[in-house]
Amino acid sequence: MPNDNRKPKVLVIDDDESICQLIIDLLENEEVDVTSAIDGLRGMRLFRQNPADLVITDIVMPGMEGLEIIRDLKKNYPDTEIIVISGASGEYIDHAKVFGARHIFVKPFDVKTLLSTVRKILEDIKVKRQS
Repeated sequence: MPNDNRKPKVLVIDDDESICQLIIDLLENEEVDVTSAIDGLRGMRLFRQNPADLVITDIVMPGMEGLEIIRDLKKNYPDTEIIVISGASGEYIDHAKVFGARHIFVKPFDVKTLLSTVRKILEDIKVKRQS
């Protein structure tokens, strides 16, 4: 099987446009293709048009909540990695873990820790593609 050397794709879904932009800016020097959506419905539409390797999503959003996104992705696209960034706590966070989020960051989050986590996941994706 040939190596798959295409850039990993990252989709950011958050109804706070400043969070989307922060993450896009954070990943600008990484070798990834980043897109974003400001609600869950748009995010899933974008995902279905152009599946991402990593989805970074908020939980509480209008239209389609992050928990629905996580369930949908893990059911239909089980290899997709998911990071949750949310101001929610308690049950929402517990459900996000159960539904399949790999990492959870509570707002306000440390951008250096987020970046190192994203880098680790992207490296795992690259290794998986080459095997």
